[in-house]
Amino acid sequence: MLVPALISGCACLAACLESAGGRAPDGQDEGWEITVYYTAVESFHEGTPPTVVRGCRQRECSFGTDLLGTFPAGFVQAVHDEGTGRITSAPLAGSMLNWSYDTGFWLDDIPSDTAGRALVPFRSAAADSSVLPAGTTFVIEECGVEEDGSEIDPSACEALRRASWEIRDEFTPGLGGERHLDLYIGEENIPDFTENSPLYLTGIGARIRVTGPRQSQ
Repeated sequence: MLVPALISGCACLAACLESAGGRAPDGQDEGWEITVYYTAVESFHEGTPPTVVRGCRQRECSFGTDLLGTFPAGFVQAVHDEGTGRITSAPLAGSMLNWSYDTGFWLDDIPSDTAGRALVPFRSAAADSSVLPAGTTFVIEECGVEEDGSEIDPSACEALRRASWEIRDEFTPGLGGERHLDLYIGEENIPDFTENSPLYLTGIGARIRVTGPRQSQ
């Protein structure tokens, strides 16, 4: 008489887990929106008007007023939107121009995540911490479809699916969402990256599989 009770209890547990967050006991989870973010590269934005940028010359600073340099407006906007950018012009060639809502612009030697670590392409990801805490690891099982219902480029989806992702970053407040993942894909590598790269995508109805719980940082 214990076996039916056990089966019933397991069925109830699965149902409760699914109703609480859509996650079945095997770790699969459907209904996610996936977006990507990248590091801007100054040389791909040449030709846009020069813009003076002020901020911090080092990481341990907030909303500084030091003159950091003059950069193409398209590059500055991309850094503001994506959070990081690699400078290619002298005298700061090779340095990073980073931006955060709670810091403003600053110079660094790495594309920085929210904890001050280097972002890792096809590893670093951001999510709502109440849904997937920092340190959670996961893989993309299905990429979903584009916002207009069209198919996501198969090679781009496969690149995301091959990776093992970890929640190591945070959204700018107001840009996240309960079932939204942002995946870091490294530096832009062509002009007009957001228009021309198949990797710059939005996946609606994606499925993920959680592979590990919160890890020590």
